[in-house]
Amino acid sequence: MSTNSTTFITMTSRMRRVFITGILLIAGSGFGMAFAADQEIPGNKDKFKNWKAEPGPELLVPPIGPPAVVKDWQRAYPQYQPVGKGDIEEAPDAKPGTPNPRAIHTFGGRTPSSFVFDLSPKDPLEKVIEGESEQRSKIKTQQRQLLEERYDLSPQFVEGVTMTRGKPVPKGPTARLQQGLTFDQMAQMSPEDIKAKDLFPYLPLPHPLHSTGGMVFPSMMTDIHPERERFDVLHDVPDHFLPEFPPPLFLTSRPDLGDVSQGQEITNENFYALLDGILSPVQFDGVRLLVEKIPQQQFNATDDRKTLSPSRGVSCFDCHVNGHTNGAIHLNPDTRPQFSRFRIETPTLRGVNIQNVFGSKRALTSVEDFTEFENRSAYFDHDLATAEKKGRRDLTRTEVMKMAQFQKLVDFPPAPKLDLFGRLDPQKASEEELRGEALFFGKAKCVACHTAPYFTDNLMHDLRVERFYHGRAEGSIKTFPLRGIKDSPPYLHDGRLLTLEDTVEFFALVTGVQLTQEEKAALSTYLRTL
Repeated sequence: MSTNSTTFITMTSRMRRVFITGILLIAGSGFGMAFAADQEIPGNKDKFKNWKAEPGPELLVPPIGPPAVVKDWQRAYPQYQPVGKGDIEEAPDAKPGTPNPRAIHTFGGRTPSSFVFDLSPKDPLEKVIEGESEQRSKIKTQQRQLLEERYDLSPQFVEGVTMTRGKPVPKGPTARLQQGLTFDQMAQMSPEDIKAKDLFPYLPLPHPLHSTGGMVFPSMMTDIHPERERFDVLHDVPDHFLPEFPPPLFLTSRPDLGDVSQGQEITNENFYALLDGILSPVQFDGVRLLVEKIPQQQFNATDDRKTLSPSRGVSCFDCHVNGHTNGAIHLNPDTRPQFSRFRIETPTLRGVNIQNVFGSKRALTSVEDFTEFENRSAYFDHDLATAEKKGRRDLTRTEVMKMAQFQKLVDFPPAPKLDLFGRLDPQKASEEELRGEALFFGKAKCVACHTAPYFTDNLMHDLRVERFYHGRAEGSIKTFPLRGIKDSPPYLHDGRLLTLEDTVEFFALVTGVQLTQEEKAALSTYLRTL
């Protein structure tokens, strides 16, 4: 080994010893300081006695007062309906699958929780399928009996009038009046008298399985799509009171093309071939999202679904077929308890470009908000915990924007007798249609909410229908557009009005306008021109 190498090794060893010695001195110094701090050293005792935190004086953080209380708050407000004191009964806390009790429209109060469905069902799926499949026919019979008590369900149609694609338009009124009454006689009675004698013919319509609720598709759809059929419940309204399936699709951007669906139900399998070259790429992607299957409360792959086989879910266009509706039903998502929720008839998407209020009761202020929150929460009864379990698909705002761009293209069907201002062309309309228009804009007061040219005021209104029957107040409902109304039976938010004639009779009673039978007939005739 050379002299230089020996010198380098000696210096390195020496530096190592110096470094280690320094580390030991520092550690020892710190230990000594810590030891000294822990000793009873004169002069240091007072310095460390208050090192722990303690409650501060109220001067620094004043105490929080209790909530304010008004002891005599139970007063006779116009819509205050105390449980057990007249019109409202305490809603039973029935588990999903329980058949409907009578008079669901009288149930109110509250349930122990806002969260309706258990995350972990107590019974295995096989047992649920067996039990609820067995009672499905009983539930169907029970709901059919209810409908037949209220309505004449025989198929009757307006002569010479069809929906846009050719389906006959149902004719009414279908309501069965009690004790041999006529609508003219009832119009002379006060709301209080009608209520006291239980004569009101248009009570709220319950879901056929209200304890479970959820999407239920009509038989005209499930016959073609058996994967949409539930094992626990069937749709209740006969097909002749429902819209055309599939309906035509008209676009505001391409009126020259007419029905761009070409007579087909638009699905994931054919949307590209049908709409390629018609839409912009952004609008086209919006359609792709509208036909995409997304998990939903009853249609999913979990152990508490309501289909025999696991399901990818439903698409927006499963209910809003071709941007319209097939009459599928649901329960409004934003009310509790379960038996106080409202049946909701799927509304059309036609004309969303002219609307400012979305959701029958939620009053969302844009179709973008409605699209996002329908998928995020309403698909799951506003129960976000079950949404996470079942595979909620959170749409991005870009996706929502694309979907909305297409939805805003969905147009009303043609109304060849209307002019640019939504009024009848005297050269094309019949005398009865013109009489109906005069009533609509005059004596019948329909125009107070349904203003031309699209026949909506884009507001919410409370008709206070509970004046006429013993039951829970229904509150405000949006004003739906009347353009294309003959294509969209049944009517009102829950579908309790099976025909336009029923609709005219209902509003004549509720608003108190006095119309003759001839005037009501003319008004119904006019509505079919819109």
